[in-house]
Formats: sequence, structure tokens, C-alpha cells
Amino acid sequence: MRIILYTGKGGVGKTTVSAATALMAAERGRRTLVISTDPAHSLADAFDQPLGPEPTPITDRLWGQEINVLEEIRTHWGEVKDYLTVLFATRGVDEVIAEEMAVFPGLEELCSLLQIRLRGEEGRFDCLIVDCAPTGETMRLLSFPDVARWYMEKLFPWERRIVTTMGPIVQPFVPVPLPKDNVYAAIETLFTRIDGMKEVLCDPKRSSIRLVLNPEKMVIKEAQRALTYLNLYGYVTDAVVCNRVFPRQLEHGYFAEWSHIQGRYREMIQQGFSPIPIWEVPLFDREVVGLAMLERMGRSLFADQDPLSVWMSGPIQTVRKKGGNYYLRLRLPFLQKEQLSLLKQGDELVVSIGNFRRDLVLPRALADLTVKRARLEEGYLVVRFGQDGGPKEEPKEEKDG
Repeated sequence: MRIILYTGKGGVGKTTVSAATALMAAERGRRTLVISTDPAHSLADAFDQPLGPEPTPITDRLWGQEINVLEEIRTHWGEVKDYLTVLFATRGVDEVIAEEMAVFPGLEELCSLLQIRLRGEEGRFDCLIVDCAPTGETMRLLSFPDVARWYMEKLFPWERRIVTTMGPIVQPFVPVPLPKDNVYAAIETLFTRIDGMKEVLCDPKRSSIRLVLNPEKMVIKEAQRALTYLNLYGYVTDAVVCNRVFPRQLEHGYFAEWSHIQGRYREMIQQGFSPIPIWEVPLFDREVVGLAMLERMGRSLFADQDPLSVWMSGPIQTVRKKGGNYYLRLRLPFLQKEQLSLLKQGDELVVSIGNFRRDLVLPRALADLTVKRARLEEGYLVVRFGQDGGPKEEPKEEKDG
């Protein structure tokens, strides 16, 4: 099953782009499910018809679903939630507040992953289009498998063994109830269900991330940060959708200046996200609501292209650590050394190539480090970061030119 996840800053039009993509895929004969993982659902509003917590028919080959997070939490977190509610209540926490505190941050993302896995295993659909929550929540969603695996491999076995073995002995001396084995069994079952999701979502033949943005400075910067972290976690972004673009020919009237400003930011988008394909969607003359307008947006976005095609098969940048240094690899084919200059400003790395420049938002691991050396290697720019006064020698195979 082909999986495409759309994310971006809140309000850029992720939901309508997701719905339009799903509609185009269904019109081309694919059994398509579009699913919303955003707690503030608006997918039903985009289609202008009600959707439920289970796949709801929209057209002959298109279904929509809005995940009911509360129901999912009751189903998958029930025993753990009951224990935590009792635990908090014994410490004097109000019962209603205790129930709220028993739902940990990240559970909504976990439930979304479980739904994605469930729909993939059912075999009912050819493709799954995911209308994700805004960027921050999506990053938590996509990082959850890594965090869960680390916890289950490093801490969970010891914690479970100690508590279940020593619990009956120490319980009389402890003022709070200790978890019983059924609680740990529920946790293990829950996390086992998402094992393998990272491999599915990082497989470029099956899954892609697509960033939706508007030609506005703050939106572009957030999308750049999202791209950096998606690359860092190993997820492939195969397209960028620039939504609500004014016509270029506007020369007079209220929106003429806006059109001019957008023109500058559209160039910034081209420079900042190349070589990822960038698709532009115009600002339509009416609200994009209902099947007719979604089809209009879909045809503008894809024309005769297959919306499910894989437009890039690998990340354009990677970060890895070796020895005391970090290495950022950025794909820049056909670049000559004399064309290049680098400048680090705070948490950004400015790459200038002739008259063009690209601003890369660095992950936190690199933001406080210094650029030590840079070199070109088989179509990639490799930048070495390190601490001031840190090790000067590098592993032999990493020697810079």
C-alpha cells in the first residue's frame, strides 16, 4: 500500500491538499483512504460531508476517516490509564484531573500510528493519504517508533522484572500502588503493535512525506526546519506543495503588492528546497470545499501526473556522527568547488553557489558547533562540524580535500 503523509504549519492548507490528492488517486482507479491524524479534524469540512472514526464512503473508490483519539486511548491504553488514575488519586489529585494526567503526551500520535498500521494490514486499500497534524505534532508522530523501541529494549524489561519480582515485598512499605503484571503486559502489547512502523514509513518505495506551505517567510522557515528533521530521522520528502499562490500578472489593485512579495518568496522556496520537486497551487476564486472544488485543486496540482508517483527516492541531506565530529551531507550534483561558499549564522548554514543561496536550518546537535571543513564528494557537499578546540584529526576515510 502506498502511504503519503502531508504536513506543514497550521493553516497552510494541508487538509484540502490531502483531500484533493486522495480524490485524484480515486479517480485514477485506486481504492483510496484519506485519514486525519489531527486532533482538530477538518477533513469532513473539506469534503462537506460527515466522516466517522471508521472508513466512511465518499465516492466509489474513496473513503475518509477521522480518528477518534479518545476511543483509541480507551481501547489501547485502558488498563494503564486505570492504574495511573488510581496512582494519582492516592496522592490527592482530583479524580477528573487524575484521568486527564493519565493520558500521556504522545498517546495521540501513538494511536495514529496504530491506525496507519491497521489500515495497511487490512489490504482493503491501494493507498493511504494522511492529513497530519501541524509540523510539531507530526515530528512527534514520526519520532515515536524510535523512542518506543529504545524504551522497550533498554528500560522496560528491567523495570518490569524488578517491579513484578519485588513488588509484593515492598508494597506494604510504599504509600502508592505498584503496577501489576497486567499493566506491563498491556504496555508491551501496545508498543509491539507499532514495531516495524519506522521501516514502513522510511521505505521510499512505499511511503513519502510531502510538505505544504504558503509563500510567506515564517511558513517557509518552519518548512525548512521540518525538512531538516525529516531527513535526520530518515524520512523521505518527495515533494513540496506551495499553496495559495497569487497570479504573477497582477500589476494594479490591492493584491498587486502581495503578488510581488510572493514572487520573492517563491524564489526563496526554489532555492531552499531544490532538488525536491515544488508544485504550485493557485489561490482560487472561492473556498476549496466540496468535491467539485477539491477536484479543481487536484487537477491544478497534478494535471496528467500520477499523484502516487515517487518523486524522490532518498533524502537530500543526512547527518551522522563519527569520532568527535558531525558530518552533514547535502546532495548538490554538478557543483564545482570554486562556485561554493559557506557561512554559518546561528542555527542556519548559508550555502551560496554563484548568485544563488540556500539556507539550511541545522538540527540542535549541530547548531552550537563550528564548521571545520567542507569538501565535494561524488555529487555531495560534505560539511564537518566540531567543537572549538576539539579533535583536529579525522578518521582517514573522512579526510577533507
